[in-house]
Amino acid sequence: HLLLFLLFVGPFNCFASYSRATELFYSLNEGLPAGVLIGSLAHDLRLPTAGGQNPASLQPPLSFTLASHGLGGQYVQLDNRSGELHTSAVEIDREALCMESSGATIFGGSAAVSSSSASPESCLLLLDVLILPQEYFRLVKVKIAIRDVNDNAPRFPVPHIRLLVPENAPVNTRLAIEHPALDPDMGTNGVQTYRLRDNYGVFTLDVEENENGERTPYLIVMGALDRETQDEYVTVIVAEDGGTPPLVGSATLTIGISDINDNCPQFNDSQLNVTLYGNSSLGTHVATVHAVDMDLGSNAQITYSYSQKVPQPSRDLFHLNESTGAITLSSKVDGDTPRLHRLIILGNGPGCIPAVITVLVTIIKVMMRPPEVVPRFIANEVEGVVYLKELEPINTPVAFFTIKDPDEKYKVSCYLDGDGPFRLSPYKPYNNEYLLETTKPLDFETQQLYEISVVAWNSEGFHVKKVVKIQILDDNDNSPVFSEQLIELSIEENNVPNAFLTKLHATDADSGERGQVSYFLGPDAPSYFALDKTTGVLTVSTQLDREEKEKYRYTVKAVDSGFPPRESIATVTITVLDKNDNSPRFINKDFSFFVPENFPGFGEIGVISVTDADAGQNGWVALSVLNGSDIFVIDTGKGVLRAKVSLDREQQSSYVLWIEAVDGGDPALSSTAKITILLLDINDNPPLVLFPQSNMSYLLVLPSTLPGSPITEVYAVDKDTGMNAVIAYSIIGRRGPRPESFRIDPKTGNITLEESLMQNDYGLYRLLVKVSDHGYPEPLHSTVMVNLFVNDTVSNESYIESLLRKEPDISVEEKQPQISIEPTHKRMESASCMPTLVALSIISLGSIALVTGMGIYICLRKGKKHHRADENLEVQIPLNGRINLHMLEKKPVEISNI
Repeated sequence: HLLLFLLFVGPFNCFASYSRATELFYSLNEGLPAGVLIGSLAHDLRLPTAGGQNPASLQPPLSFTLASHGLGGQYVQLDNRSGELHTSAVEIDREALCMESSGATIFGGSAAVSSSSASPESCLLLLDVLILPQEYFRLVKVKIAIRDVNDNAPRFPVPHIRLLVPENAPVNTRLAIEHPALDPDMGTNGVQTYRLRDNYGVFTLDVEENENGERTPYLIVMGALDRETQDEYVTVIVAEDGGTPPLVGSATLTIGISDINDNCPQFNDSQLNVTLYGNSSLGTHVATVHAVDMDLGSNAQITYSYSQKVPQPSRDLFHLNESTGAITLSSKVDGDTPRLHRLIILGNGPGCIPAVITVLVTIIKVMMRPPEVVPRFIANEVEGVVYLKELEPINTPVAFFTIKDPDEKYKVSCYLDGDGPFRLSPYKPYNNEYLLETTKPLDFETQQLYEISVVAWNSEGFHVKKVVKIQILDDNDNSPVFSEQLIELSIEENNVPNAFLTKLHATDADSGERGQVSYFLGPDAPSYFALDKTTGVLTVSTQLDREEKEKYRYTVKAVDSGFPPRESIATVTITVLDKNDNSPRFINKDFSFFVPENFPGFGEIGVISVTDADAGQNGWVALSVLNGSDIFVIDTGKGVLRAKVSLDREQQSSYVLWIEAVDGGDPALSSTAKITILLLDINDNPPLVLFPQSNMSYLLVLPSTLPGSPITEVYAVDKDTGMNAVIAYSIIGRRGPRPESFRIDPKTGNITLEESLMQNDYGLYRLLVKVSDHGYPEPLHSTVMVNLFVNDTVSNESYIESLLRKEPDISVEEKQPQISIEPTHKRMESASCMPTLVALSIISLGSIALVTGMGIYICLRKGKKHHRADENLEVQIPLNGRINLHMLEKKPVEISNI
């Protein structure tokens, strides 16, 4: 009872489960990339998703899963949460999936590929998708139709198609062409039309479609054919599909014209006249008739026979060969034999009216027997042909000939008739023996066959001729000969690999294998040249670079196949032609030139060296200045850089130029280089005194000033750099009550009080200060007057000013200031320091000197003054009471150990 219950209930359970199954149908083109959206199962099935219209309800998230990963599953990707179906990285190829499974379904677990027999163009990808959780459980059958795209061109199964057409085929004859083109695409993307590339005016194509949609091309004869005029037509058959754009495929179509028996035998002449001596021996050749039939094979077979009009005695006297048409004497001629015979011979072909020729044979009656010529060959003789090697020496014997009169009544003589290196001479001591021998070396290449005759005649004038054919056998006595001993070639550089250079040609006068020539490269040929052994085609397997090597020279050999082989050698020279494949190249990417300032205009600053590996016009280089062309100019030919004007370092200490080099190629190539011009300082600026500002200014010095106290300073700057800007201060003239009371620091220019001032030291002191640089070779200097008024107060300024206006009577002291330039501040003699300072100055001008000068200049421009604790500098007091020197900042000049 339980078994019956299960059998009854089971089918209903299955029905209930599958009642929740759903089918979805999608379609897409084949060949799509990964990530293309096929469809959304959740959207298309209207399933509730998280974030729907009732967010308050707690919906469990849906899960979409392929039942199992089979054949179709590799082409799609299913998002487990959203249910979106996308293409995978495996590209869908409709032809690979469905062409072999037409009319069947290939299952792969839950995924399969189907091509319905109801629609041969349909191709389905079947997927089974499970939707969970349990309350939303559903099995979804997804069908994806793969649409065809025109991604395959028609292709013939064989590259060469041959078709035979009878030459008597009537117009409009249709012949099916086997091996039609195949196209894996379907519908209009498949093969639609065929055409001939050349129809010769006698052919065309038609296409027939059967019930299965298969298209077969038919060749249609449009004109009369004649095999004897043209026995073959070679064209190209082209198959084209209906895609957009259409794709085509082709194959060679050879149309052979088969022969039919539409021609009959024909003789070239209608009558042939022959003379025969009555004493001719049996088997003597009388004549040969020959007819021609333009057909082929069995249709051209000809047999010869006598006409019924030929009497039987003539048939008995002359034998006719049915196959060759040769007529020979078959019976002995006697006194009763007729002297004239009319032989009518028929040329018979299959299905044809016989061709007719008449042979008239006239027999000449002879009362005596002719001389006899009996040969006995020494050399190799086969069927009447004597074979001699071309290398046989002179006087090689060929044959003995015995000459005799059969009646022994007449004297018989003989001679040799015909051209050739042969002679016939009596062979003593015999009277009727003659020897045939060679007189010169034989040469197969000059003449291969000689036909000579040994002629015997008797005293009655009767002649008999014995024909001897001598065939010369070839020996390997000739070497191959090149058409040119020096083969000069040229090729542009950067050629494609395996580029054709030339085809060598050598001939060998020998015959057969001895004359077959093979080609080989000499041992000096580079490995990247190749020479075809059989054809002699010379190629180069790699790209040639003219800049690497411009000329190649090597040998080639031509070797014959004789034994032993002979060879000859030729020389190949290859010139690699230049292409503009190299840009101009500067010796350096960055050029630096050090030029002294005030360098004269159009003077040579330096030479810009540039090269171009190309040749000729491609290697010609033109130089130009890209920037700064208003100041600088460059000589295109020599590369000499010049300045149009004199350069002043104080205005600009360096220049950066960009130079462009352009070659003469088409298109032109170019390159650029950076040029840095650093101006070297020369001592062209004397020191400039900034303080005091005037020779008429003065300073009040109180008598209570303590010795060693700073009074004032002289401050100067120099626009030059390096040693040219190192300033030294010195007092070269003094005037006053006790002028030696004041001294000046040669380094800083600070003026200090040396001794205590007494009452009798009151008055005006005038100090002539010399401010000198350390320039080389000649230092420059400036002078300034420092006026000091020693007094308690300035009660009468006009009086002091009047004293200042007077020309001071000051004697100049020529004393060179001494400045220590060492960090230890030790004194050094200028004579010993000068060469060292000059050398160091020149070396460092490019960097340290430039930085030092710019630093001094910037500090002066800003007008700032740095105080040092060890210098104990004081605020200056105005000399004339009008200038607020507290507002004037001082800049002591530091002397560095340059």
